Amino acid sequence: MSFTLHGLAVSSGIAIGQAHLISQATLEVSHLVIAPRLVEKEVARFDAAVAQVRNEFVSMKASMEGSPTDIGAFIDLHLMILADPELSEMPKQIIRERRCNAEWAIVQQMEVLVAQFEKIDDIYLRERSYDVRQVVERVVRELCGRPGHVGVKAPKTAKGENLIVVAHDLSPADVMAFKDQHFASFVTDVGGATSHTAILARGMGIPAVLGLHNARQLIRDKETIIVDGTRGVLIVNPDPRILEEYELKKSQLEIERSKLRLLKTARATTLDRVKIDLLANIEEPSDVGAMIESGADGVGLFRTEFIFLGRGDMPSEEEQFEAYRKTVKGMQGRPITIRTFDLGNDKRVLSDDSAGERKRDNPALGLRSIRLSLADPKSFLAQLRAILRVSKLGKVKILIPMLSHAVQIDQTLALLEQAKSSLRGERVAFDENIEIGGMIEVPAAALAVGMFLRRLNFLSIGTNDLIQYTLAIDRADEQVSNLYDPLHPAILMLLAHIISTAEKVNMPVSMCGEMAGDPNLTRLLLGMGLRQFSMYPAQIPAVKQKIKQSDISEITPIVRRILRLEEPGKIQEQLDRLNM
Repeated sequence: MSFTLHGLAVSSGIAIGQAHLISQATLEVSHLVIAPRLVEKEVARFDAAVAQVRNEFVSMKASMEGSPTDIGAFIDLHLMILADPELSEMPKQIIRERRCNAEWAIVQQMEVLVAQFEKIDDIYLRERSYDVRQVVERVVRELCGRPGHVGVKAPKTAKGENLIVVAHDLSPADVMAFKDQHFASFVTDVGGATSHTAILARGMGIPAVLGLHNARQLIRDKETIIVDGTRGVLIVNPDPRILEEYELKKSQLEIERSKLRLLKTARATTLDRVKIDLLANIEEPSDVGAMIESGADGVGLFRTEFIFLGRGDMPSEEEQFEAYRKTVKGMQGRPITIRTFDLGNDKRVLSDDSAGERKRDNPALGLRSIRLSLADPKSFLAQLRAILRVSKLGKVKILIPMLSHAVQIDQTLALLEQAKSSLRGERVAFDENIEIGGMIEVPAAALAVGMFLRRLNFLSIGTNDLIQYTLAIDRADEQVSNLYDPLHPAILMLLAHIISTAEKVNMPVSMCGEMAGDPNLTRLLLGMGLRQFSMYPAQIPAVKQKIKQSDISEITPIVRRILRLEEPGKIQEQLDRLNM
């Protein structure tokens, strides 16, 4: 029987092959009662399993040295999670108090931790709950006598490139098997667009669809399936006509990709010779390699939140400096824009004398991002000092997230000057003229952008949050995600207003949201006047190709007509014509 499933399109491309089903140990754990005399023996069994998994992670990281996808940072994260007392010690307490088996104890503790993660507003950090589950999965497999990867190994009777992995979940360590097995694709029941599994899929160029909910239960082993990673569609047992159609699409995509690879060293210049800056968004130091490989001009957004993963306290200035130093050194002279912490009060990293920890009904509108940083000036100063210290090592800029009031900029600039003054007193070198920019990601900032232009050196538009706040839609909420519309007339009006207002005073403006990495929107943004795009490294070739095929003098009048339209259907129709 043929049927279709819909999920999250996290890595574009098309794959056709046989389903290779993977089981999950944490879903099969039973609750057993242990005799009192065997409790300590069960605790020792748990410790042995944790130690073995730790050794596996260390070995994996060593084996991945020099890999083009370099997931060493992901393995480090999983090592940090494994070492956290919440996972390495609390299950032992549960075993002793409830006289239960180790497998059940760690799964119970996992559910507690996952529930805490799910309360976090920030999507990127919230999806780290998948990393917790993945670490626990490996420990449970070790306890059950099924160590190592979750069976991600091609059967002897089939070639990996003809197989599509179907799993409830996959960890970065499991995806490592793709390096040797060369699977065509993978799909999972859970996972989000910013999960590490999704990030790896994009970095490796593997089509992937996540968040399918029940795919693992509905699909049978060896069934023919089609993965459309561009549309987020999974087709099981397609009829001959559909299969033939997708085989043709797949061939066309492969031809296009081979052409795109030739653009790596080409400059992103339009037909009428307008130079466009193509920058990369990176989330960890290990992403620098993919950025350089993509041919990016530099980094337009370096998310510093990765430092918090696997910990519950504020990292020290020295820890931050080392992380930033490693990243800046790897840039090989290219510019990098470091965004200050985009965190929320739900992370509980404030100092004791700062804001309280009362639970908020809507943390997205509470103490977060720059608001949180300014509420804890001591910690904010530590980050500013760390960034200033690395500025002597390369072309570094500072980016402030979620601005809404001019006073926030004034306070930030005052703290920045304080940080500079303290470093001067210590005779520590830094870039005295370091540029500071602001993210425009709330409607208030977009509408009153003029007050930011007078205080900052550059702007960066965060379209993901700007769309969510303008349309009052959580794109992670599947019940309303269909209403998340980058082409809504209000969104286009705000973008055009920001770009044109900044252009009048020659203020550089970049865009670092997902709109920047969508080739279908490239000409629209060029026609609005955008000249700096920042995106995932894997998206750069397709956007560069679109830029090199565009003539701004021709598309600008068309874009102006689009901006006067109000009906979604007509906007999409004109956009299609613009891309012809």
